[in-house]
Amino acid sequence: MLKVLNVSAHYGTVPVLRRVTLHVDPGERVCLLGANGAGKSTLLKVLSGMHRLSAGEIHFRGTPLQGRKPEEIVRMGLAQVPEARQLFPNLTVRENLELGGYIHGRRELRHTMDEMMTLFPILRDRQKQKAGTLSGGEQQMLSIARALMTRPKLLVLDEPSLGLAPLIVEEIYATLEALNRQGTTILLVEQNALGALDVCHRGYVMETGRIVLSGTARELAEHDEVQRAYLGRDYRHKWER
Repeated sequence: MLKVLNVSAHYGTVPVLRRVTLHVDPGERVCLLGANGAGKSTLLKVLSGMHRLSAGEIHFRGTPLQGRKPEEIVRMGLAQVPEARQLFPNLTVRENLELGGYIHGRRELRHTMDEMMTLFPILRDRQKQKAGTLSGGEQQMLSIARALMTRPKLLVLDEPSLGLAPLIVEEIYATLEALNRQGTTILLVEQNALGALDVCHRGYVMETGRIVLSGTARELAEHDEVQRAYLGRDYRHKWER
């Protein structure tokens, strides 16, 4: 579904991405792990058309993405849940969702809105409340629902667990698994390696703008460098799948 081939990007003259190559197949849940400054968010900006690549190719469902505007990419079926949620705080929950569904006609908008209220029942209760007054977990649910209003084929999430309590993070991840089972492909970008590896099939590790490791979730969780840098030396995972 998504193919990133030898992609490089700069901020001015400073290289941020260095020949990044990865892929996401239909139906997968794939994570991209890395510390602050590794280049993860820049890669997502490149995927969404918010930042220009300086070399390489990106293909989504067989179509090149480079040079396309963000709104074109959304219409093609790639939606992103941004880091720190980036809601419209002075608009209501319902208004935020309506903005997320701008590509739909009225009938489709109403239908998709109902689906989001069913997926996240708390949003139905809060639909007339301003987004800025929601709790952190509720805001993250709204941010995910707003992206889902476009009915994406690939949902990309940037640090969805950031600043949330562990129980809320578990709820968010359970929702992502359910969405995936219903047909939405997931690319999850996280510093929370423990949670991401629990919920994903495969993963990549990025350092200083490069992909340095890749493998199944089990392989990465058992890798010495991943344990040292992200999981702690005493980490032992109970694989139940």
